[in-house]
Amino acid sequence: MRLSASPAVCLGMGNRQSRPWIVSDELWSLIEPLLPKPGPKKAKGRPRVPDRQTLCGILFVLHTDIQWEYLPQELGFGSGMTCWRRLAAWNEAGVWDQLHQLLNELRSKNQLDWERAVIDSSHVRAARRGPKAGPARSTAHGRAASTTSSSTDRASRSRCP
Repeated sequence: MRLSASPAVCLGMGNRQSRPWIVSDELWSLIEPLLPKPGPKKAKGRPRVPDRQTLCGILFVLHTDIQWEYLPQELGFGSGMTCWRRLAAWNEAGVWDQLHQLLNELRSKNQLDWERAVIDSSHVRAARRGPKAGPARSTAHGRAASTTSSSTDRASRSRCP
């Protein structure tokens, strides 16, 4: 089997008009064995949304950058909470690490087509800053004149003696 590393094929996009959140049969055949088997239902209720549909919902949210709670029910991916919970469970089960390992194995066997690969990155400002630096030292000789205060009466804004 030869796979393409381009996001278009890995996410099921055969052409540019397709939706990138639809998982192709080829990709699903790689991901499905990595997913943990669901346990028995604890309570009656709605039937479990199939994993493939849930994965499509996860990809939809990640692609469109909408909030989980706004995932449209009409798309058939389940609720945003269902997709979020499944993503968390798969993350805890190590699914994504296993998938990266599998892709590395395919790459080492030269089974990935890199013709249309895309590399992306982003820079995010840290929420907390590091330790504060001390005041910057002047590089000039002598003391510089202050623009906010003066030792002369004429420049003082204060009328108090």
